[in-house]
Amino acid sequence: MEQALAAADTAWILAAFTAVALMVPGLALFYGGMLGVKSALNMIMMVFGGFAVAGVVWVFFGPAAVLGDSVGGLGLIGNPFTDVGLASLLEEDPAGGIPAALTAAFHLLFAGITVAIIAGAVADRMKFSAWLVFSGIWLVLVYFPVAHWVFAFDDEEAGTKGGWIANTLGAHDFAGGTAVHMNAGVAALAVAIALGARRGFPHVARPHSLPLVVLGGGILMFGWFGFNGGSAGGANHTAGVVVLNTMAAAVAGLLGWILVERITEKHATTLGAVSGMIAALVGITPAASLVSPLGALAIGVVSGAVSCFAVGWKFKMGYDDSLDVVAIHLMGGVVGTTLIAFIATAAAPAGVDGLFFGGGIDFLGRQIVAMAAVFAYSFAVTFLIAKVLDKTMGIRVDAETEKIGIDVPVHGETAYVMDSFAAGAPSKMRPSDFAEDRDIVVPTT
Repeated sequence: MEQALAAADTAWILAAFTAVALMVPGLALFYGGMLGVKSALNMIMMVFGGFAVAGVVWVFFGPAAVLGDSVGGLGLIGNPFTDVGLASLLEEDPAGGIPAALTAAFHLLFAGITVAIIAGAVADRMKFSAWLVFSGIWLVLVYFPVAHWVFAFDDEEAGTKGGWIANTLGAHDFAGGTAVHMNAGVAALAVAIALGARRGFPHVARPHSLPLVVLGGGILMFGWFGFNGGSAGGANHTAGVVVLNTMAAAVAGLLGWILVERITEKHATTLGAVSGMIAALVGITPAASLVSPLGALAIGVVSGAVSCFAVGWKFKMGYDDSLDVVAIHLMGGVVGTTLIAFIATAAAPAGVDGLFFGGGIDFLGRQIVAMAAVFAYSFAVTFLIAKVLDKTMGIRVDAETEKIGIDVPVHGETAYVMDSFAAGAPSKMRPSDFAEDRDIVVPTT
């Protein structure tokens, strides 16, 4: 019976792994469609490139650093040298259960996607080479410690110590509202400030393909069921509740965002609908096992509405977060992590009551301390990394590359081949014949 249950759990995590893996191209399409056509491929490359760097670093010592025994029992970072190269994962655990190699692979996806999320904030202006170097350093200095704080739990039987947020503080974060989304959102803010605004900001190219944005967003939603559902650790009751809550939040977030748009802008946009859905998925990530379906609806609609309002902050405050990583991931993470303290119910799988169900005020205090720690650490270290790289190798493309678009100068490619004859256009054309905000490059013949 135990073997059958282990087999079922392993099969579910394998399925969740494949769903989460699909989030990488989903994020690439979601981000790429939101940019002008001259930099769409660069953004796709940044998503895949950052993910690839994270994967390589993870194989060297990621699982030990994030999930391993805390150095000195302080709860700050796992000992990264206990399993360099992950050779121990080739051995089959005689106790059975989910293979350790699969757990390591699942968390590899979390690490890579967290890095890739940051890319949306630096679109149109960061050197690709600098981005790859930044990705590797950021993973080691920022993601590994923060993920250890949140994801590593004490194991009395094995005699190992986990992260301080999960164990000493006792804050709640089911699948990464702080370690993944707030962490990435704060890092996005820091590196966007270090880079400076795009040329012409706030007047920049409009999204070149909203259908790609919708397709990417839909793929992300699909992957999120693996992201949250797989975090239940197996094919169990918790996974069922988590998947239901994830879906409930997503649909409520879509409606929350477009409602705000309808009131403030007099129209509901496609981009807003998908963005609201993603913001809500971020919001439910830390709360999926702690709230009821009605609680999930509340988190979803609040996440969508708050993130919609937060988009305008960059124009008022002057930081250029190109694709609204701060508004969606940072604020979505803050909403979900905070609301847990109010609407968590002991009837949910985690078995914890929030303030509205008779829980103590200390719950809210623990959540605030966890968020403040992640914000302060991630911002400070990310900003330092960006500044050091800027002084050593330079992190911003030159003015000419930024003006004409990154795709051709850096990658030698264009997203689309423009045939002036097929478009019914004259055979001789000047770049000035095309409105700049259309962001279309047509070669002269």
